[in-house]
Amino acid sequence: MLLAIDCGNTQTTVGMLDDAGTIVHQWRMATNTTDTKDQLHSRLHSYFAMFGRNLSEVTHVAIASVVPALSQEWQAMMHSVLNTEPLMIDAKLDCGLCIALDNPYELGADRIANAMAAKARYGSPVIVVDFGTATNIDVVDADGTFVGGAIMPGLMLSAQALFSRAAKLSSVPLIAPQHALGSNTETAVQSGLIVGSAAMAEGLVERIQTELLERNPSAPRAVVVATGGLAKTVAQATNIFDYVDGNLTIYGIYQIWKQQQP
Repeated sequence: MLLAIDCGNTQTTVGMLDDAGTIVHQWRMATNTTDTKDQLHSRLHSYFAMFGRNLSEVTHVAIASVVPALSQEWQAMMHSVLNTEPLMIDAKLDCGLCIALDNPYELGADRIANAMAAKARYGSPVIVVDFGTATNIDVVDADGTFVGGAIMPGLMLSAQALFSRAAKLSSVPLIAPQHALGSNTETAVQSGLIVGSAAMAEGLVERIQTELLERNPSAPRAVVVATGGLAKTVAQATNIFDYVDGNLTIYGIYQIWKQQQP
């Protein structure tokens, strides 16, 4: 079994996959930058026990982390508990993805995994919109090359900033309203956050589609994929997405691990 770990700034997703790349179990937990290897072991042990599984079933580990301090703790935990060397995914790893950026080494592990999975599952050109702590847009062109994207504050960050700085606004459920025109404070906030995020994605995706066609007029229109914890919520407010794939990053980690096998 492969243990695939996507360590993000707010949440960490852990997936257990069989040899065929099928997710057997998956867990989400809050990312705590002060966690030690022992605390990570305790959490992981609890999740496995919840489903009657044992950590001894894990034969390989692959980690995509954007939190350097936790990258070291996860790596140390795998050494001490599973006696295995995890595959640490970053831009220095040759995973078969051509990266056409000014500085390819600054590309985050999660964005690499998303691009790899989207390319493998949906073909290219493809645009991935990842609704995480930040909302990332990652673009693979018709030649299969990662050509760039966009990064903006995520929906939760925007919501937290709004509620903390606006005295008369309080937290509301993050669900898609039926209309863009809010009829009360709650639906107005939901419209601004959810519909606003959808509209932002629509605008950026359309501009990127145009730029891709300007670069290569004969290329097909890019497939658009949504992923991340709030992808399903935002997708209810727009028809811009061809697919909503909440497991894209985990599949990307598996894809990269698979390519590294002899």
